[in-house]
This record gives sequence, structure tokens and C-alpha cells, in this order.
Amino acid sequence: MDKQPNSPRERAAAQTGFARLDGEPFPAFEAGWVWLVGAGPGAPGLMSLLCYHALQSSDVVVYDALVNPGILNWVRPGTELEYAGKRGGKPSAQQRDISLRLIELAQAGKRVLRLKGGDPFMFGRGGEECQHLVKAGIPFRIVPGITAGIGGLAYAGLPSTHRDTNHSVIFLTGHDASGKMPANVNWQAIATASPVIVMYMAVKNLREIAKALIAGGRAPSDPVTIISNATLPQQSVAQTTLGEAKAFLDHDEFATPAIVVLGRIVEWRSILDWYRGPLRENPIG
Repeated sequence: MDKQPNSPRERAAAQTGFARLDGEPFPAFEAGWVWLVGAGPGAPGLMSLLCYHALQSSDVVVYDALVNPGILNWVRPGTELEYAGKRGGKPSAQQRDISLRLIELAQAGKRVLRLKGGDPFMFGRGGEECQHLVKAGIPFRIVPGITAGIGGLAYAGLPSTHRDTNHSVIFLTGHDASGKMPANVNWQAIATASPVIVMYMAVKNLREIAKALIAGGRAPSDPVTIISNATLPQQSVAQTTLGEAKAFLDHDEFATPAIVVLGRIVEWRSILDWYRGPLRENPIG
């Protein structure tokens, strides 16, 4: 007679597929802790196992605007959901208020999941929130996520690096706290520092950014690619040049969130554009 599995680990090992994860020794999500977790660039299938574990273990999820609602369908029943999204030009929560809310919930003994689109530390204000947690004596864990500047490019058929086009890449944000083009960026130095520049939240200020980069020595003919709703079924990709960016934006409107990519890696798209046809029908990614 075959021996029956007794421990949770043994029972999980006898399972197949995702059921096998039930017996894995995931880190405990303790009461009074805050986990800052990256949910990935959009498609639910791109979240990490630790992200899924946190969704199943938390008491309250404080989530951003860029978190795919489909991901929230995977929270444990009874979990509280609190929206704390910030979108340019729309009424938004204040960053200080969000940080104070995280502290308040943790001090109440909640297991607090701070869920962010992409990666918490890539233009996600995660560092600032952690600073507040440290000052308040709140323990926390960081769970990195796939950032749109890498995952979004991959879904558009653009390799972030390729030995035939670029050995470096620059990531920057296209607006500051006021929503304007960042004044503390040395655009002249940035212009020619890397063959590829990936810009987050840059569509609104792209006209001014393009002008500054050209003034800094970047070629007006350099390709510009705008990826909207990256990794989602409604993803769209538009192409222009740095010199034509203003006229291009004046003529067309682009859905946000969007990633702006400057550089020749767009040339690989004709070969590597894999996210097409039936592949877009799967909402998981």
C-alpha cells in the first residue's frame, strides 16, 4: 500500500501546477508589517509569486492607479481595499497622506500591502514611503516588480539592450512633482549619454523634452517610440522621430499610461514584435 503524504509540504508535492505552491515556505506576513510590492507593468501574469502570496495574506491592500484591477481579484476574501492612486491632472491622494495612512494601518495591527504598479522603487515613491515607515518604527519588506521600462518594451518587441545597438540605457521621469518637465535634469548631458533613453510619464512634456534633447546634441532623426497600455490587450505602439515629436503629438492623442523610448532599438520591432493576434486575447498576459 502506498504511503499517504502527511505534512503540508508532502501533500503539496503530490499536487500539480499552482497547487504545489501551497506547501512552500513563503515568508510570514506578520501583523503590523507593511509590504511594498510591485505588481508589474500591467498584465496580471507578470506579478511575482511573493506578490501573489502577499495578496493572499494581507488584511488591507492600499493600491495605486496603475495596478491592473484584475490583480485585485486575487486578494483573500475579506481583505480591505483602499485606493491611493495618483494620476496627472486628476484629483489625487497626497503622498504624505498615503504614507501616514500606511503607518496608521500598521499601528492598528493590520498586515498592510502597499501595492504599486511596476516596481516600488522605479519612480514609484516607494523610497519616500519607506523613509516614513522607518521614522515611525514600522517594519517593512520590499518585493520588487517588473518595471514598465523593461517589461513594457519587451511586449512591444523592443529589447532594452542589444549588443548591436546599445550597451547602456537611461531611465528618467518626464515630469516633476508639479507635473512640469524636470528642471533638475541635465538635459544636455543626458542627450548623448546613452543610445537609448526610456522615459516614464513623459507624453505630456515630450515636446519640451525633445527640444531640450536636440539642443543638447541629440539627432532630430533619432527614432521615438510611444508604448501605451503596455502588456495589456489594448496595448498600442506609435513611432515618430525626435524632430517630428511636436507635430506628431499635436496631431494625435495617446492613451496613458505610456512609456516613451528614444533610440534605435525600435529597429528590432519588425523582427521581434511577438505580442500580436490571438496572444492579445489572454488578459493574464
